[in-house]
Amino acid sequence: MPSYTVTVATGSQWFAGTDDYIYLSLVGSAGCSEKHLLDKPFYNDFERGAVDSYDVTVDEELGDIQLIKIEKRKYWLHDDWYLKYITLKTPCGDYIEFPCYRWISGEGEIVLRDGRAKLACDDQIHVLKQHRRKELETRQKQYRWMEWNPGFPLSIDAKCHRDLPRDIQFDSEKGVDFVLNYSKAMENLFINRFMHMFQSSWSDFADFEKIFVKISNTISERVMNHWQEDFMFGYQFLNGCNPVLIQRCTKLPKKLPVTTAMVECSLERQLTLEQEVEQGNIFIVDFELLDGIDANKTDPCTLQFLAAPVCLLYKNLANKIVPIAIQLNQVPGDENPIFLPSDAKYDWLLAKIWVRSSDFHVHQTITHLLRTHLVSEVFGIAMYRQLPAVHPIFKLLVAHVRFTIAINTKAREQLICEYGLFDKANATGGGGHVQMVQRAMQDLTYASLCFPENIKARGMDSKEDIPTYFYRDDGLLVWEAIKKFTAEVVDIYYESDKVVEDDQELQDFVNDVYVYGMRGKKASGFPKSIKTKEKLTEYLTVVIFTASAQHAAVNFGQLFLGMYPEEHFTEKPVKEAMARFRKNLDAIVSVIAERNKDKKLPYYYLSPDRIPNSVAI
Repeated sequence: MPSYTVTVATGSQWFAGTDDYIYLSLVGSAGCSEKHLLDKPFYNDFERGAVDSYDVTVDEELGDIQLIKIEKRKYWLHDDWYLKYITLKTPCGDYIEFPCYRWISGEGEIVLRDGRAKLACDDQIHVLKQHRRKELETRQKQYRWMEWNPGFPLSIDAKCHRDLPRDIQFDSEKGVDFVLNYSKAMENLFINRFMHMFQSSWSDFADFEKIFVKISNTISERVMNHWQEDFMFGYQFLNGCNPVLIQRCTKLPKKLPVTTAMVECSLERQLTLEQEVEQGNIFIVDFELLDGIDANKTDPCTLQFLAAPVCLLYKNLANKIVPIAIQLNQVPGDENPIFLPSDAKYDWLLAKIWVRSSDFHVHQTITHLLRTHLVSEVFGIAMYRQLPAVHPIFKLLVAHVRFTIAINTKAREQLICEYGLFDKANATGGGGHVQMVQRAMQDLTYASLCFPENIKARGMDSKEDIPTYFYRDDGLLVWEAIKKFTAEVVDIYYESDKVVEDDQELQDFVNDVYVYGMRGKKASGFPKSIKTKEKLTEYLTVVIFTASAQHAAVNFGQLFLGMYPEEHFTEKPVKEAMARFRKNLDAIVSVIAERNKDKKLPYYYLSPDRIPNSVAI
């Protein structure tokens, strides 16, 4: 009788093992086997991190194995089991890999296909078509869209983390990390000890040092020592945590009535301000988004305020970008003066502090929350709803949305909710942060997520003119590496543009993002469909770059881009493409390290060895 060797790998995360009964059935082109209990005498099967092998003998020839079924039945108390993969050795000596990387809860059953990625057009066998359809039907019931706040991108329909499908919840280890990281942040910033400092006026600049006393690294120490200086103020717009707002000024805005006479002491080329603008030496950061946003009123004993500044910056002869004029609100007038470097020291310093405060609010709520976390959640939900696990695009993207929906759900549950941390420590808490996202959605476009287009649209693309914009330089290197990798994957599975256009699952994925994530707004520029391999490559690059590199640039990641510990792809051509991708990323790491080695203020946030695969890792 034919005999198969079944190798079962259990996950290594906490509580991944099980004591429940595990049964396996084989579905072949010539027939189906009976259920077989996978059990060894006097052996603790399916322990955390274990790889166990079993011999399975069947009564008759099964033909080509198409599916395997795994059932879990209660032994004593129900416990979840995380199945990484199953490898099947056939009677002919062939090995077939069945990736899983899922939790099986309760008395559950899962049906797995082999790891070869397939488009719907590749499936001609009825049982495989049926499996594909049922998987999506089940997922679409589990992954439902919900409006958390009017005007927001739609999010997952879950009130709290435990309401999420088990497969996208934090595993126990990651859940503990979330709590520990939150507690560590509170400890580092002395939030508990110094909370009163956020709820009252500060009397001394030395209070800043009290807040950062426990943070010790090259960058934080240099910033703490030089934060009052103009060069550091300008540098942070280029390579700080929010390097996406600065743009070249092509025309002085009427709402900022600054003149040459006002700033001539800052201009070094003996030119008028208008001539400096023409030569491309003037830059601007406009916080118009904050105009009219309600300040936090959750504590009636604390008055909080928001500014909506316009900041003009100048590239001096040393190629440093420094501020030369600041207006704290949008409408000019006697009560809204323009502050200058020639003003009294602390008048100018306080004006810069107001700008930095505004930058913080836009960074946290728009650059970080909306444009990486919420956008990545949209991609993740659409992926789970419309792409089966066998689809090559699912296999490509799943690592880049890992835990994204979970961390966003935690944020809605604990951070940005009513009475959450935002309300306690943010001037935009109490509803202002919601207004900001609603307003920023009007400017959230597909083109703005395409890194090279975004840089060019802001007039920041010239390396010769702006040589110290390392966010741009490193970002472009990483963007091109990701684009090259995704193009290789697309070439492997899509022979022509027509195959792309005819891939209905792909089109449904793209349409879900447009209709639900971007709320069907034509002005967003998000495509409703994709018709060419080139556009598909770009779209996938946007998804991966947003979740990994862009998030790392504004959040400072610690894990590695290009590392795929879950082997969803089994085919050799894709594994070779992954190896080339990692090699290209390693080369970028070397380039960045070489540039940074002699710098007092190194920039490494977009070094691939510091970029996490997703916003939650």
